[in-house]
Amino acid sequence: MSHERILLAGVAVLLAGLAPAAAAHHAFSAEFDASRPIELRGTVTEVEWINPHSWITIEVTREDGSTETWEIEAGAPNAMFRRGFTRDSLPIGTEILVQGYQAKDGGPRANGRDMTLPDGSRLFVGSTGTGAPRDGRDPSER
Repeated sequence: MSHERILLAGVAVLLAGLAPAAAAHHAFSAEFDASRPIELRGTVTEVEWINPHSWITIEVTREDGSTETWEIEAGAPNAMFRRGFTRDSLPIGTEILVQGYQAKDGGPRANGRDMTLPDGSRLFVGSTGTGAPRDGRDPSER
């Protein structure tokens, strides 16, 4: 096999490996609705530190007493770490308040913007540069 074919095969394998990550990263407007701001208070049941977005799952108690599981999209793990998060910052069972924007399909998913912890500290958890509304919450907007 010639060097050119080996190089071409290597590039093809590399591009095939990158395709799922590229497809998983999306613009805000592809999934979330800027005209549907939402505020959720719930208990953390899971935190996933995965690329291209971290996910925080919370159990929300509705007005009728039933519970609903919500998935909150947050920034990339590296961005979250730079903002002061560690893997120990959000233990399972922590009650948080999340402000963000609901999914276009009305399902229990939201793009998180701000999260307030039990001690009152607030952290921007949004995904910078994805086309989310310019609402002043993203520190890179200033």
